[in-house]
Amino acid sequence: MNIFLILSVIFPIISGALIALFRFNKRRVREVYVLSATLITSLLVVLALFFTDDLTSFYIFSITEKLPIMLRLDGMGRIFAGLLAFLWPLAVSYSLEYMRHEGQENTFYTFYLITYGVTLGIAMSQNLITMYSFYELLTLVTLPIVMHGMKEKNIRAGQKYVVYSIGGAAFAFIGIMAAFYYGGTTDFVYGGIFHSSMPSVAVGVIRFVYVLVFLGFGVKAAIFPLHGWLPAASVAPTPVTALLHAVAVVNCGAFAIMRVTYYIFGTEVLKNSWAQYLCIIMTAITIIFGSSMALKEQHFKRRLAYSTISNLSYMLFGAALMSPMGLTGALSHFVFHGIIKITLFFVAGIVLVKYERAYVNDLFGFGRKMKVTFACFTIASLALMGVPPTIGFVSKWNLLTGAASENSWTGYIGIAAILVSALLTAMYLLSIVVKVYFPGPSFDSKTIDDIKDPGPLMTVPLIILTITMILLGMFSNGLVSYIQKVAEGIIG
Repeated sequence: MNIFLILSVIFPIISGALIALFRFNKRRVREVYVLSATLITSLLVVLALFFTDDLTSFYIFSITEKLPIMLRLDGMGRIFAGLLAFLWPLAVSYSLEYMRHEGQENTFYTFYLITYGVTLGIAMSQNLITMYSFYELLTLVTLPIVMHGMKEKNIRAGQKYVVYSIGGAAFAFIGIMAAFYYGGTTDFVYGGIFHSSMPSVAVGVIRFVYVLVFLGFGVKAAIFPLHGWLPAASVAPTPVTALLHAVAVVNCGAFAIMRVTYYIFGTEVLKNSWAQYLCIIMTAITIIFGSSMALKEQHFKRRLAYSTISNLSYMLFGAALMSPMGLTGALSHFVFHGIIKITLFFVAGIVLVKYERAYVNDLFGFGRKMKVTFACFTIASLALMGVPPTIGFVSKWNLLTGAASENSWTGYIGIAAILVSALLTAMYLLSIVVKVYFPGPSFDSKTIDDIKDPGPLMTVPLIILTITMILLGMFSNGLVSYIQKVAEGIIG
């Protein structure tokens, strides 16, 4: 039933707009409304996943006769939409307790709900022009929550975010023109709309345009050197940074690159070309750069932000391998990194908003008092490091297997980058774990007398995410099998 497609997108947008219209005065009423709207949206997504087939589409309107805005839920879109439907209610639950300390909650939740609908629009787009339209809208609706509080540092972060994003979108728009001019359509078709039998001049132009599009969408995926907005955006409230780094914005950048690589440009035209080689080199550099900066960074949230920069390029590297096995690894990490990273950011937000501890060196002994919080952090850290049998091991194994199967320098350079990054990841995360559990003999325990785990609105999402990490790590075969079928084009 295609009605579930459009309802999944417009219901949270309308729900958010109604907050701006009615301006709830009672916090309890607003919180019930926001959580209910989020859960209903996730239910609509689940109904769309189960009752909408891969061929069902929903026409919205046409920009021109040949540029229709349409929704469809194919295999790749299902993966993204399912991840959003699972993570967004947990993020909202967490935010209900967090935002009590931030103020301006009506404005915040207006855009938080609208962002849910817009992100689902990206996941459910049938063609490039639809995805691009929602992608641009995502920048506009997330800008107010990045600048929430309107302090000088928030405004600067917002300005940097919008300049980077609009600049990247300009590059990405070139891909729409190339798709329409050389391919005659912007529809997503597995295998792409271009073919190597095209004139050599056209193939050369298409490869050049692909690199521009890779960089354009790569802005939101924080590829080096276009990453600068992401650490700056860490000044936003943690429900926002968790959304930016794990759920919506950066994942949309990675998702868009995977989309255009396999469903617009096609690996037939790109594989073993200078365009592929350049993209792989950029991802390998970003993987090492992000991990190195995370190790150096002492601010808790910014350390995790640099970690995100590195891990996003794991996904981009898998996509740039331009093989079904590479895409399997990219999509695996796309899902599993989102679950891991939102957990880590939730912990960073708790110690910041509850105890105003923003730096790693402020956390000595916290694990002894915040037992649930830092148990979840430790498990998530092991998962991001790739320790078996966690979900991080599963996705990294898929990426390394895909790279090794190439039997070429393009695969080997990625393998080297991922292995070096894994070592750096262990160093920048385990150093936190050691501090919170083993503060040393000179530590004064009186400094943490008032430290304790937060309330259930924050701890329950952490526990759910941690249990999910453990279960998916042990029983990931079904999900990975589905991802592999999507990557091979067997599913939609």
